[in-house]
Amino acid sequence: MIRTKQLGLMAIALFMNLAACQQANVHHGERKSNTTQDVETAKAEIRAVLEAQSACWSQGNLDCFMQDYWKSDSLLFVGKSGLTYGWQPTLDNYRKSYPDPSAMGKLSFDLKEMRPLSSETMLVVGKWHLQRDTKLGDLQGHFSIILKRFPEGWKIIADHSS
Repeated sequence: MIRTKQLGLMAIALFMNLAACQQANVHHGERKSNTTQDVETAKAEIRAVLEAQSACWSQGNLDCFMQDYWKSDSLLFVGKSGLTYGWQPTLDNYRKSYPDPSAMGKLSFDLKEMRPLSSETMLVVGKWHLQRDTKLGDLQGHFSIILKRFPEGWKIIADHSS
Protein backbone atom coordinates (compact mmCIF):
# COMPACT_ATOMS: atom_id res chain seq x y z
CA MET A 1 0.00 0.00 0.00
CA ILE A 2 2.80 2.44 0.88
CA ARG A 3 4.64 1.53 -2.32
CA THR A 4 1.47 2.20 -4.36
CA LYS A 5 1.08 5.64 -2.73
CA GLN A 6 4.75 6.42 -3.39
CA LEU A 7 4.42 5.42 -7.04
CA GLY A 8 1.25 7.51 -7.33
CA LEU A 9 2.96 10.54 -5.82
CA MET A 10 5.96 10.06 -8.08
CA ALA A 11 3.68 9.85 -11.12
CA ILE A 12 1.89 13.05 -10.10
CA ALA A 13 5.21 14.83 -9.54
CA LEU A 14 6.50 13.63 -12.94
CA PHE A 15 3.29 14.77 -14.66
CA MET A 16 3.46 18.20 -13.02
CA ASN A 17 7.12 18.57 -13.99
CA LEU A 18 6.38 17.62 -17.61
CA ALA A 19 3.44 20.03 -17.71
CA ALA A 20 5.62 22.84 -16.35
CA CYS A 21 8.32 22.10 -18.94
CA GLN A 22 5.78 22.01 -21.74
CA GLN A 23 4.29 25.33 -20.57
CA ALA A 24 7.75 26.89 -20.46
CA ASN A 25 8.44 25.66 -24.00
CA VAL A 26 5.14 27.08 -25.26
CA HIS A 27 5.87 30.48 -23.73
CA HIS A 28 9.45 30.38 -25.01
CA GLY A 29 8.21 29.57 -28.53
CA GLU A 30 5.66 32.38 -28.41
CA ARG A 31 8.32 34.88 -27.43
CA LYS A 32 10.37 33.91 -30.45
CA SER A 33 7.46 34.18 -32.88
CA ASN A 34 6.10 37.46 -31.46
CA THR A 35 8.70 39.80 -32.88
CA THR A 36 8.04 43.51 -32.56
CA GLN A 37 7.35 43.71 -36.29
CA ASP A 38 4.86 40.81 -36.14
CA VAL A 39 3.04 42.42 -33.20
CA GLU A 40 2.90 45.83 -34.88
CA THR A 41 1.59 44.25 -38.10
CA ALA A 42 -1.09 42.39 -36.12
CA LYS A 43 -2.09 45.60 -34.32
CA ALA A 44 -2.42 47.47 -37.61
CA GLU A 45 -4.53 44.67 -39.07
CA ILE A 46 -6.78 44.66 -36.00
CA ARG A 47 -7.16 48.45 -36.09
CA ALA A 48 -8.31 48.08 -39.72
CA VAL A 49 -10.85 45.43 -38.66
CA LEU A 50 -12.27 47.72 -35.98
CA GLU A 51 -12.37 50.70 -38.36
CA ALA A 52 -14.34 48.58 -40.84
CA GLN A 53 -16.70 47.50 -38.05
CA SER A 54 -17.24 51.11 -37.03
CA ALA A 55 -18.03 52.08 -40.63
CA CYS A 56 -20.48 49.19 -41.08
CA TRP A 57 -22.27 50.01 -37.82
CA SER A 58 -22.42 53.71 -38.63
CA GLN A 59 -24.06 52.85 -41.98
CA GLY A 60 -26.73 50.87 -40.10
CA ASN A 61 -25.48 47.56 -41.51
CA LEU A 62 -25.40 44.87 -38.79
CA ASP A 63 -24.69 42.07 -41.28
CA CYS A 64 -21.53 43.88 -42.37
CA PHE A 65 -20.61 44.66 -38.74
CA MET A 66 -20.92 40.98 -37.77
CA GLN A 67 -18.54 39.80 -40.53
CA ASP A 68 -15.63 40.41 -38.17
CA TYR A 69 -17.03 38.08 -35.51
CA TRP A 70 -16.14 34.39 -35.54
CA LYS A 71 -19.09 32.67 -37.22
CA SER A 72 -19.24 29.86 -34.69
CA ASP A 73 -21.48 28.54 -31.92
CA SER A 74 -18.43 29.02 -29.67
CA LEU A 75 -18.36 32.82 -30.08
CA LEU A 76 -18.77 34.35 -26.61
CA PHE A 77 -20.45 37.71 -26.02
CA VAL A 78 -20.75 39.14 -22.50
CA GLY A 79 -23.01 42.13 -22.06
CA LYS A 80 -25.48 43.66 -19.64
CA SER A 81 -27.88 40.75 -20.20
CA GLY A 82 -25.23 38.13 -19.40
CA LEU A 83 -23.57 35.52 -21.59
CA THR A 84 -24.49 34.82 -25.19
CA TYR A 85 -22.95 31.92 -27.07
CA GLY A 86 -22.88 31.81 -30.85
CA TRP A 87 -22.72 34.11 -33.82
CA GLN A 88 -26.43 34.02 -34.72
CA PRO A 89 -27.71 34.68 -31.15
CA THR A 90 -25.25 37.59 -30.91
CA LEU A 91 -26.57 39.07 -34.16
CA ASP A 92 -30.17 38.51 -32.97
CA ASN A 93 -29.42 40.39 -29.73
CA TYR A 94 -27.91 43.30 -31.67
CA ARG A 95 -31.01 43.42 -33.90
CA LYS A 96 -33.32 43.54 -30.85
CA SER A 97 -31.31 46.26 -29.12
CA TYR A 98 -30.65 48.34 -32.25
CA PRO A 99 -33.65 47.83 -34.56
CA ASP A 100 -32.86 50.61 -37.03
CA PRO A 101 -30.07 52.96 -38.13
CA SER A 102 -31.24 55.80 -35.86
CA ALA A 103 -31.00 53.50 -32.81
CA MET A 104 -27.55 52.40 -33.98
CA GLY A 105 -26.14 55.89 -34.42
CA LYS A 106 -22.51 56.49 -35.32
CA LEU A 107 -19.99 54.18 -33.64
CA SER A 108 -16.46 55.12 -32.68
CA PHE A 109 -13.79 53.24 -30.79
CA ASP A 110 -11.04 54.60 -28.57
CA LEU A 111 -8.49 51.81 -28.23
CA LYS A 112 -6.71 51.85 -24.88
CA GLU A 113 -4.57 48.72 -25.01
CA MET A 114 -3.63 45.91 -27.36
CA ARG A 115 -1.84 42.90 -25.89
CA PRO A 116 -0.70 39.81 -27.76
CA LEU A 117 -1.79 36.68 -25.92
CA SER A 118 0.01 34.47 -28.44
CA SER A 119 1.19 34.78 -32.02
CA GLU A 120 -2.39 34.10 -33.15
CA THR A 121 -4.49 35.92 -30.51
CA MET A 122 -4.77 39.50 -29.32
CA LEU A 123 -6.56 41.17 -26.43
CA VAL A 124 -7.96 44.63 -27.21
CA VAL A 125 -9.36 46.94 -24.52
CA GLY A 126 -11.05 50.23 -25.24
CA LYS A 127 -14.04 52.51 -25.09
CA TRP A 128 -16.96 52.60 -27.49
CA HIS A 129 -19.23 55.57 -28.15
CA LEU A 130 -22.51 55.79 -30.05
CA GLN A 131 -23.41 59.26 -31.20
CA ARG A 132 -27.18 59.38 -31.68
CA ASP A 133 -29.79 62.07 -32.11
CA THR A 134 -30.86 63.99 -29.03
CA LYS A 135 -34.16 62.08 -28.68
CA LEU A 136 -32.35 58.77 -28.15
CA GLY A 137 -29.21 60.15 -26.54
CA ASP A 138 -25.64 58.98 -26.86
CA LEU A 139 -24.41 55.71 -25.38
CA GLN A 140 -20.91 54.73 -24.34
CA GLY A 141 -19.04 52.10 -22.44
CA HIS A 142 -15.96 49.92 -22.34
CA PHE A 143 -15.08 46.69 -24.09
CA SER A 144 -12.51 43.96 -24.11
CA ILE A 145 -12.31 41.64 -27.08
CA ILE A 146 -10.15 38.70 -27.98
CA LEU A 147 -9.34 38.29 -31.64
CA LYS A 148 -7.84 35.24 -33.28
CA ARG A 149 -6.00 35.12 -36.59
CA PHE A 150 -7.72 32.77 -39.04
CA PRO A 151 -6.69 32.09 -42.66
CA GLU A 152 -9.31 34.66 -43.74
CA GLY A 153 -8.08 37.26 -41.23
CA TRP A 154 -8.65 38.40 -37.66
CA LYS A 155 -12.00 37.50 -36.07
CA ILE A 156 -13.47 38.40 -32.69
CA ILE A 157 -13.87 35.19 -30.69
CA ALA A 158 -14.90 36.80 -27.39
CA ASP A 159 -16.44 40.20 -26.66
CA HIS A 160 -17.21 41.76 -23.29
CA SER A 161 -18.97 45.09 -23.76
CA SER A 162 -20.55 47.16 -21.03
